[in-house]
Amino acid sequence: MSGRARPARGATGRPAGADDTLAVMEERTFDRSGQHASVIGLGTWQLGADWGDVDDKEALAVLEAAAESGVTFFDTADVYGDGRSEQTIASFLSGRPDLHVLVATKMGRRVDQIPENYVLDNFRAWNDRSRRNLGVDRVDLVQLHCPPTPVYSTDEVFDALDTLVEEERIAAYGVSVETCAEALTAIARPNVASVQIILNPFRMKPLREVLPAAREAGVGIIARVPLASGLLSGKYTKDTVFAENDHRTFNRHGEAFDQGETFSGVDWATGVEAAAEFAALAPEGYTPAQLALRWIVRQPGVTTVIPGARSPEQARANAAAARLPELPDATLTAITDLYDRRIREQVENRW
Repeated sequence: MSGRARPARGATGRPAGADDTLAVMEERTFDRSGQHASVIGLGTWQLGADWGDVDDKEALAVLEAAAESGVTFFDTADVYGDGRSEQTIASFLSGRPDLHVLVATKMGRRVDQIPENYVLDNFRAWNDRSRRNLGVDRVDLVQLHCPPTPVYSTDEVFDALDTLVEEERIAAYGVSVETCAEALTAIARPNVASVQIILNPFRMKPLREVLPAAREAGVGIIARVPLASGLLSGKYTKDTVFAENDHRTFNRHGEAFDQGETFSGVDWATGVEAAAEFAALAPEGYTPAQLALRWIVRQPGVTTVIPGARSPEQARANAAAARLPELPDATLTAITDLYDRRIREQVENRW
């Protein structure tokens, strides 16, 4: 599926000949493509840009910590640091041929956001650049990166993506969406392997229609923004200040891109108060962030969730959530009640 050799999988699903020092994590399948991903993956936006500064050494250490913790799915995009995130992943994986990691990238946000730009010639050019950045002949999974809504209903767009598969430039394709309506339109496309959507305890709307439709169609769900841009870690107060080059400063009201990508679209004051309530629900042995991740992993239809991490310690803690005990029913009920009381009205009419 790429320029790196992929080890064959043994009876347990673990690649034959894999490094036995690596932790083992549950993997789930993208049914339409037959690809596998750890239930907790790694989002790598922060290794490129827009989350403050992360130097190259620290970025590589994050990738190493995630892999050692059993993570087998990295999500990136050509626009993260204008290719820096893709290049960092390539640098890491080139030195670790023993690893089985499914790498998903995204394309389409480096040009004006008009449907006319979503054509085969551009797809080939964008794909060429990502293949160079990732150091591969064929990209495992390419996703349209939250394109204009009409793109999801355009036959020619998906014909072009099918062409990339036929030309062996990509192994499979999916979409990243902003709204539940976009997700449902994409799921109806026969060759869409995955839908990436914001899903967390502050964004529950996808549970009602999107996840059931994806399960029925065999489409994988990649849950992004799982910690509501860090809100659900319980670490922030109303006085917290982020760096100027952090999207939590410059996109708080949707100034640079969709507002839902920052704090899941919840206003800062409400989000901080609700996050404090959420943190108090964490069972013994859980951090608030692990509670959020474990809640997502247990939702039927979720293939993988992709928290970011800016340090090796964060990467290890995120991965550890996959091995925590099942959440008590009382905790699950309290999370839903919190959402209904504090969050639902803010987000469900927009996304």
